[in-house]
Amino acid sequence: MPHRRALAIGAALVALAPPAAAPPAPRHTTPAVPGAPAVLHWQPCPSVSWGLVCSSLSVPLDYAHPQGRRIILALSEAPATAGPGQRLGDLVVNPGGPGVPGRYLAALVQSVLPASLASRYNIIGFDPRGVGASVPSMHCDPTYLQPVQPDYVPATQADELALEAKARGYAQACERRYGWLLPYMTTVDTARDLGSLRVALGVSRISYLGFSYGTYIGEVYATLFPHRVARMVLDSTVDPQGVWYADNLAQDVAAQARMHALFAWTARYASTYHLGTTAAGVEAAFLRARARLAASPVPHQLGPDELDDDFVAGLYSTSVWPSLAAALAAYLHQGSPAVLETLYATIGATNENEFAVYNAVECSDARWPRDWQRWDTDTRRLLSRAPLVTWDNTWFNAACAFWPVTGPAKPFRVGAPGLPGVLMVQASLDAATPYPGALQAHRDLPSSRMVVVEGDGNHGQLVSTPPNLCVIGYVARYLATGALPTGPGPVNATCPPAALPTP
Repeated sequence: MPHRRALAIGAALVALAPPAAAPPAPRHTTPAVPGAPAVLHWQPCPSVSWGLVCSSLSVPLDYAHPQGRRIILALSEAPATAGPGQRLGDLVVNPGGPGVPGRYLAALVQSVLPASLASRYNIIGFDPRGVGASVPSMHCDPTYLQPVQPDYVPATQADELALEAKARGYAQACERRYGWLLPYMTTVDTARDLGSLRVALGVSRISYLGFSYGTYIGEVYATLFPHRVARMVLDSTVDPQGVWYADNLAQDVAAQARMHALFAWTARYASTYHLGTTAAGVEAAFLRARARLAASPVPHQLGPDELDDDFVAGLYSTSVWPSLAAALAAYLHQGSPAVLETLYATIGATNENEFAVYNAVECSDARWPRDWQRWDTDTRRLLSRAPLVTWDNTWFNAACAFWPVTGPAKPFRVGAPGLPGVLMVQASLDAATPYPGALQAHRDLPSSRMVVVEGDGNHGQLVSTPPNLCVIGYVARYLATGALPTGPGPVNATCPPAALPTP
């Protein structure tokens, strides 16, 4: 289960943000460093979210040759409204991915934080290089993800060879279209883009809030520019030492446990869904639906892989569990796939731009195995522990076995002296960024302090549904004053889990 749906719930929550009474006046920012862009021109952009202003930033394609070719980043901002003496500066936010557009997140974070705090920050979102409204916006093969996909679980060696060839073809398509861009799509490049943004804003330090893969951007930025960090919040934190092959294997095991929790919750409401009275019974119902879709997919709409994608997306937030259970029941009991199709369109499907950037970043950040036998062996070894998600994750990442850019032998080494206190927030049952990896990041950033939501698996705790007021309280206090939890480590504070939903 990759980071691909890192903050999928966030997009839906934007609608909850209270609209501003009127669009704020455009803000013009003059940089303090010679050689930076002369001005960032902020203009209203209601197409992103009412109340935001937008701008763009030209950055070097290759930071080793800053006078060479340049690309464009798309920016958004929820401007501070507090008086000048009350303002706390610029808070840059990122939802993760890699590949998820980030401009909408400025409005979401503004709506989640207490209004008295949000008004004190210029909250800035951005579409990273290659993403969304940034230029270029990567699209390697717009048809690649169209349903119905070949079954993720290969029944024969020929099936596996066909899927392997499909992944190789995607890597080749990206090379044909973006060979000039691919060497410069690493997380280090994105972290340097944050440095360019700071310069263009004309400030000596920025604050940062990142979710999921966005935490890794924060880890790398903090390592490169420790003295340019004011405050930093990392929510659902990536293990920097597992980037990215080992991290994806760890996800498989954590996701299997989370899938079991979803099935157990569904069994608790057997009188509503009639899918089984135990987690094993509900799993059997899920597998029956999968087999039925494999034998008779809905043309151009839904097959076994799309069902898998729906349920993998459901592992990120318990808020969608009732919809998943109801959709599975409607399909099995009434023969209606309509709700499953709707869920796939809203939470299960991956945008091909996101997929292209996901591969461009993860395949290049660190070296992946190039021998397919290694992938096959590791996948089959994990099947006994994580049979429901492992093949799905393998094929989502398989292009990295053939990627035209070979990453460094070891991941970027995270950690730097001089970094101010960092606040980490982590759910103990998170499937996308498993808890042991977050503890590793905590050790690699000695100035960090960690708040753990015990017994919770929601990904992106600050924006989870329903809101976790304990988490919001810790984040708000830190962003307002710099105050960190003081309990003995490695867990410096805990919060209770959110209540599970009811049908």
